[in-house]
Amino acid sequence: MTSTPITEMNARAQDIFRVVVESYLDSGAPVGSRTISKAPGLELSPASIRNVMQDLEELGLLAAPHTSAGRMPTELGLRLFVDGMMQAAEPSQQEREAIESQISERGPVEDALRATTSVLSGLSSCAGLVMVPKREPLLKQFSFVKLSEGQGLAILVSQDGAVENRVLDLPPGVSESALVEAGNYLTARFAGLSLSQALARLDHEISAGELAIDKASEDLVKAGLVTWSRDPADRPVLIVRGQANLLDDSNLDDLDRVRQLLDELEGKQEISRLLDNARDAEAAKIFIGAENKLFSLSGSSVIAAPYRDGEGQVVGVVGVIGPTRLNYARVVPMVDFTAQTLSRLLTK
Repeated sequence: MTSTPITEMNARAQDIFRVVVESYLDSGAPVGSRTISKAPGLELSPASIRNVMQDLEELGLLAAPHTSAGRMPTELGLRLFVDGMMQAAEPSQQEREAIESQISERGPVEDALRATTSVLSGLSSCAGLVMVPKREPLLKQFSFVKLSEGQGLAILVSQDGAVENRVLDLPPGVSESALVEAGNYLTARFAGLSLSQALARLDHEISAGELAIDKASEDLVKAGLVTWSRDPADRPVLIVRGQANLLDDSNLDDLDRVRQLLDELEGKQEISRLLDNARDAEAAKIFIGAENKLFSLSGSSVIAAPYRDGEGQVVGVVGVIGPTRLNYARVVPMVDFTAQTLSRLLTK
């Protein structure tokens, strides 16, 4: 069903629709005609309001969860409200300071991203999300440790000091000396290169017959680099903070949906693909409920905005995820401000 444009709704219908949506987003409860009749400036009887609400329901903008209950906006109604009626509120000075205090040029950028995601989660009462810039680490030191006859541990130290390990299969009968030789060779030949650059150079040296190591060490070198160079594409670099906010008292009446959302947050690859859809946006982009098949069961919303580096290139996306009953007018500008602040950090 296609939503009715705001311009095709008369002033009375717009006023009532706005009150229903804003009351629902504030309380999480369906809104009745008697409550709406008390809204300042309407001056309509409950009977007149019920008639308009019935019309809005027939348009697919409102729904009644129970026969005797009031109305609440559908996802279609929320989309209409967000796109055509919402009056966004700028972040307060306190919110701006809380966000800016977590984004500084001290320390690794990843630390600032983690801290920013946590504070954004706290301010929005949602789970905070951020996609870390997809940067391949530059190699500083590489080594291998034998775990068993058939398995070993590849240890990578990058130039920013990060240390990561990967388990890999060892060639049959590999010796301790071959492990040491392979690690030393990688470190000596490829320090300062990215993993993909190192792999390209290794392929060239193999094809040109320039490797000055034995076959066992050569197999280890190839296995180690392939393991690491494949990793960034297979593992989304996504930080999630504040999942506990999704279990607050306002959401406990719909635990099945909350559990489903928490399960969806575990699937970081799917969430990352969704956030990728916000990379081309100029400002915050809003995904409401079943508009994205990932949230067809949990009925969740995502607000996300891209952030850029010093060359104006999009390097990541920051945002929040929570139930469709979000304070969009407050959270959307907050996400936008966070993305802009991250962009300023990366231009320094």
